[in-house]
Amino acid sequence: MKFIETLREGERVGDIYLCKFRQAAVTKNGKSYENVILQDKTGTLDAKIWEPNSQGIDDFEVLDYVYVVGDVTSFQGALQLNIKRVRKANEGEYEPADFLPVSHRDIDEMYQELLQLIGQIQDPYLKQLTDSYFVTNESFIKAFKFHSAAKSVHHGFVGGLLEHTLNVMKLCEYYANQYSFLNRDLLYTAAAFHDVGKMRELSAFPENDYTDDGQLLGHIVMGVELVGASIRRIPGFPKKLSSELKHCILAHHGELEYGSPKKPALAEALALNFADNTDAKMETFKEALASGGDNTDWLGYNRLFESNIRKTSI
Repeated sequence: MKFIETLREGERVGDIYLCKFRQAAVTKNGKSYENVILQDKTGTLDAKIWEPNSQGIDDFEVLDYVYVVGDVTSFQGALQLNIKRVRKANEGEYEPADFLPVSHRDIDEMYQELLQLIGQIQDPYLKQLTDSYFVTNESFIKAFKFHSAAKSVHHGFVGGLLEHTLNVMKLCEYYANQYSFLNRDLLYTAAAFHDVGKMRELSAFPENDYTDDGQLLGHIVMGVELVGASIRRIPGFPKKLSSELKHCILAHHGELEYGSPKKPALAEALALNFADNTDAKMETFKEALASGGDNTDWLGYNRLFESNIRKTSI
């Protein structure tokens, strides 16, 4: 099998991939075509069917495994597949594990790193809260390790939520060491839980798509609801501490236009916002560069960064 991350412009592809997305569209000239996103464990690939009703374009649906033949091209600095033939693959022709994108880092090792940071929490109430999820809740731990942090853009792979949470906690560790006035226990707890609502916002793989509640409520609101319900089960949990923790989660996107119901009003909330934004942006940039393969030239305008981007010269 030729994995997506190994594809290069100019190649002819004939292999099986998971159909992640399919949608009919129309060009400016009124010609029908289809947008398709193909996926394997190394990433996703934008694809186009320019002749949807032509011979060799058989019926298939989203989340089908499909055998495609096509040419790898480049559009705005990213690889794209021009599909010439496609059919639904038969069972036995593929191994499902090859089609789930997975973190390049060892998931169990990352989780042990996360536990080491969580283990530094000393406040008895915050420790009881974090331990009840990350230490003793086996079903939560299993799902947390498997979940992504996004449908796309950044950390949209198995282990993505864990990798992002760990990176955010490491950045928060730096902030806590650098700025002694920060409440380390509050910051670490907020970092551990800041994206936990994504486990309800996004369905599990292979779908990894927005749930109904994800569309209606979003991960920030659902995360605060989950934390609030858990706090109510801990006798004597201080009201002010509860509000401060929930505020950090509510404000971790930093700005109202970015989905945060509140802007940071605590130093810990601001630090969490910086940590979250830094890791998300750096991972997004890394994935954008990876989509360009070996190309060391300018990759074209990237709408997420509002800039033309390229790799650093060596």
